This record gives sequence, C-alpha cells and structure tokens, in this order.
Amino acid sequence: MDFELSDDQRAFRETLRAFVDKEIVPVATEWEHSGRYPTEIVDKMKEMGLFGLTVPEEYGGLAADMVTFALVFEEIARGWMGVAGTIGSHTLSTWMIARHGTEEQRRRYLPELACGARRTGLALTEPGAGTDLQGIQARAVRDGGDYVVNGAKTWITNARHADPLPVLVKTSITEPAHKGMSVLLVDAGAPGFTVGRDLPKLGYKGPETCEVTLQDVRVPAANLLGGEEGRGMQQVLGGLELGRINIAARAVGVAQAAYDAALGYARERSAFGRPIADFQAIQLKLADLATEIQAARLLTYWAASRADGGARVDMEAGMAKYFASEVALKASLESMRVHGAYGYSQEFVVERLYRDAPLMAIGEGTNDVQRLVIAKALISGKRKVGW
Repeated sequence: MDFELSDDQRAFRETLRAFVDKEIVPVATEWEHSGRYPTEIVDKMKEMGLFGLTVPEEYGGLAADMVTFALVFEEIARGWMGVAGTIGSHTLSTWMIARHGTEEQRRRYLPELACGARRTGLALTEPGAGTDLQGIQARAVRDGGDYVVNGAKTWITNARHADPLPVLVKTSITEPAHKGMSVLLVDAGAPGFTVGRDLPKLGYKGPETCEVTLQDVRVPAANLLGGEEGRGMQQVLGGLELGRINIAARAVGVAQAAYDAALGYARERSAFGRPIADFQAIQLKLADLATEIQAARLLTYWAASRADGGARVDMEAGMAKYFASEVALKASLESMRVHGAYGYSQEFVVERLYRDAPLMAIGEGTNDVQRLVIAKALISGKRKVGW
C-alpha cells in the first residue's frame, strides 16, 4: 500500500497549513479561554469551500476524497481542535444527505450546505442512550402528511446553527429495534423544536454543544431521509465510519501540536547549563511520540484510502480512531511533562491540548466500543489484518 499523497493532496494540505498558521494558531488560546465563538474563522472556511467537503460537485461541493478529508481535520485540529468541530458533524450529515437523501432533499439542502449558507449537525445521543443507539426514546408518529416528533437529544454540536438538523428517531417499535429507526431532517424554527443550554465542557471549546428538545414537532414526511422508514440506523452507521476517520485525523492533529510544542520547548529550555533536548530522558519521549504519531497518521490515511476504494471500513476506521486517540492522550500528557510547570499554565498551548485530547477517546463511539468492533470483524473471519 502506497501512502504517498498526490500532488493535489499535497497542494491542498499546504494551503490548509498556511491558513491554520495564519488565521487559527495566533488566536486559538485567547479565544478558547474567553469562550469566544470563532465566527471569523468559520467565515473563512466557508470561503475555502470546506463546508462542502462531502458534497458532490453537481450540488456545489468539493467532493473531496477521504484522504483529503482526513488532511483537513488533521490540519485544523493542529491549530484548534474546537474549530474542527464546526465542520465535523456538518460534513458527516451532508455526506448522509448526499448518499441517502432523495433527489428533492439533495436539491433543497446541499447547495446551501456546501457553501455554508446553511449549516447542520447530527442529533443521535440522548440523556439515556449514547453508545446504545437502539435504546433511544425519541418517537415520530405519522399524522397525515407529517411526522409528530417528541423526545430529547444531548451533546449536539452545531445545534444553534443547524438548519436542518438530522434527528434519529423511532418511527415504529420493532424487534430488533434498529428496524424501526429513521432519520428526519428537522428544519430550524419548527414549532416545538428548542435548543436548550450549552453544556459546560472540559475542552472542545469554540463550537456549541447543546441539549435539544422536540415537543410535538411536526416534520413533513418529505423530510424523511431517503423517503423510506426503518433505514435510519443503517444511514447513521455508514456516517459514523466517516466520523471515526474525522476523529482519528483530529487526534493526529492534536498529537502533532503537542509534539511540536514539546520539541520546540526542549530546544529552548536550558537546565544544568544546556538545552533539555540534550538529556536522554527527553530524547526518548520525543522519539516515542514522533514514532507513534506517524503510525497514527498512516493508520488514519490507510482507513481513508480504503473508504475511497468503496470498501466497508468499520474495522479500519475503528482501528484508526482507537489508536490515534490514545496517541493524542499520551502526546498531550508527555508534552506537559516535557514543559514541566509551564505545561500546566494557561499561557502555553499544552494545557488546551491536554483538555481537548480526551474527547477523541470518547466521541464517535468510545475506544472500548472500537475494540469490540475490531474484534468482532476479525473473529467473524470476514476481515483480516493487513492488505
């Protein structure tokens, strides 16, 4: 397997890298600490077409390959992981609409989603159902030409900006439960649709993460994703494969930023009359981090390239997400140790990275879930290690 980037991918990465270094890195620490929403950065990402990453060209999108998709999230997360969240669930949902939506749904939503005139997210998790999506309680009952929806969702990124917001609901009670699940595209401003409080978070600041309630919300039947009931779980699981590549790439970006900070500090900081980079203990940390980050990067690109080939990538994306997120956790902590007391200070970027890293081990399915997905794929005999 050749993991060399194409000339187009390299050029796109350099454009992204310059954007991140100029527009995100200089303001990330200050804006993150103050809770300032990154409006100006979001506007520039709209101009760059990043909201249309997963939208087909005929609807105004970039139709980016999955390796390029991963590069975007790696580079942006290197600057500020929270900013990556503003396009994370957006690109997942636009992919779902492009892949599973009716032609009328694609024409109605995708052109404006591609340019960022509209934005979106994805409402899956509930107060009593996260990992176990089949345990959701949100219900949608058909009433004439509408569905009447009742339920609550939580941990919803982009909730205040989403229009529409794809919502996973039960349209019938069946066994197994997934056969009665569907996705409805809920338009902003629908009576009974309320975005509640912003949830306080350790890290991942920048984008809002909210509670959402739906009380007798009437959603036109034309907003049933794909026009067929009972397909919601299948549609969501396909999107989550993409989401795990997204999370893996973000983790690589956070890990790279932590390593860069550690290396730079080790070269500049002196102790006992010489740079701490001369000490073997520091050198071993840097060597371990550099090796593990590159392994995480290649694993992420491998999963992305497999997705580009049209293969099912639940195992590959799970491997990438699991490994890369653990590397991000380690890299942020080891970088803090290299920095010593300064790593614990809000004046240095490391403490933000240390707060952001845990999300990647939890989001898009916990790492324990990823390990189970990987194991089941291997035990079934349908998947193998290697290529």
